[in-house]
Amino acid sequence: MTAADTAALLEDAADRIKDISIADLQVLLRRAALRLRNAGSIAFDDDMEEAIRNLCSELVLTRLDAIRYIVREWMEENTYLPVHELDEDGDVDGEA
Repeated sequence: MTAADTAALLEDAADRIKDISIADLQVLLRRAALRLRNAGSIAFDDDMEEAIRNLCSELVLTRLDAIRYIVREWMEENTYLPVHELDEDGDVDGEA
């Protein structure tokens, strides 16, 4: 079941709260809790986790931000996403 399906079921239950059984409501709430609990967890091998930790400390990023950064860079490099154009006439505050 996708997140959209779960959200739709929860919205439907909220709309007809008087008609839904306690058992059905329990199932929906447990599914929602499970999705929330697992939403941010991505497990990697130990060497990958260490590399991510090193990147996080070097770039001062959270783990999630580092993973987003890595995926975006990979997708841009492999032409799945357009590369960000640098504004050559813009101010760089002393950094190139």
